[in-house]
Amino acid sequence: MANQKTTRKTEIPRKTIYRLSVYSRCLGRLKDNQIETVSSEALAKVAGVKPPQLRKDLAYLGQFGTRGLGYDVNELSRKISEELGTSRLQPVILVGVGNLGLALLSYRGFEKEGFEIVAAFDIEPQRRRPKQTPQVILNMRELPEFVRDHQVRMAILSVPVGAAQEVTNLLVSCGILGILNFAPIVLDVPEAVMVNNVNLAIELENLSYFIHPKR
Repeated sequence: MANQKTTRKTEIPRKTIYRLSVYSRCLGRLKDNQIETVSSEALAKVAGVKPPQLRKDLAYLGQFGTRGLGYDVNELSRKISEELGTSRLQPVILVGVGNLGLALLSYRGFEKEGFEIVAAFDIEPQRRRPKQTPQVILNMRELPEFVRDHQVRMAILSVPVGAAQEVTNLLVSCGILGILNFAPIVLDVPEAVMVNNVNLAIELENLSYFIHPKR
């Protein structure tokens, strides 16, 4: 019996994934300006990284670029989108339609980046809100069926901290695998579930350190 050799896809480090997202946005701006090719030095500069780092990151995607000519902007942009899973619109739900949730629902930039908030959920879906939302706001009881029927795998969490873990447990039980968490709490999730935390206070605190006069 012949040996069957299986090839396993190399796992890309999380920091590299973040930089690939940055490169994707830089390439998008180049496409908007009808620029067809870009050198590694030029792309690295606008992305805020060193050229060797950029070349190392892109090596995870395979062989790209032509010596002396650089990278084909459209081809590289397409390849990064395929790797990040944003080459087609991904459905996302939002849970918690308070002031922050309303602001996120009103943001029209998600679709340009490959994501569509298909519905929002709240414990008070009929509560009067300061403005209309383009998405329907459903009761939390409808979340499991909606996630299953629409094959949703990503969620934005913008609920109060006291409800964050309970809602997270519900999301995980429904099959959500990726959570963008705006609640200032470390969520307890299974290893297979990825959580990205957005804590604006921590970001401001980090900025404060760098602008604060050093003794």
